[in-house]
Amino acid sequence: MRPSRAVIVFWSALITILLLVELAEITRSYTLPIQTALGDPLAVVIALLFTSLLALVGAIFIGIWVSHRLWSPTSFTPFEEEMLRMRAEVRDLKRSFDAAERRAEAAHEGSGRPPGGAR
Repeated sequence: MRPSRAVIVFWSALITILLLVELAEITRSYTLPIQTALGDPLAVVIALLFTSLLALVGAIFIGIWVSHRLWSPTSFTPFEEEMLRMRAEVRDLKRSFDAAERRAEAAHEGSGRPPGGAR
């Protein structure tokens, strides 16, 4: 599921605006009136309620997204498919090497020589 172009533009713009505000705070060209907000207890309570509400909504959406990803039947990614193919190839190579080793041991037992080429 890919996000739409509008969503990407919105979040990019929001992050850019927040970075510009932070840069203005660092350079002291703009300061937020924190002392005024902290002096008003009602503003602090409203800010805490707003932040808590946003955190709850965000947690719910993240929970919905995680549960959807866990319960929805999805196929393997191309990387996972390649890893499974490589695992099967390694398993096949191991079987063929084991079979060749057994044939070599059987041939050495029939000739009366010890395996490894020693005479």
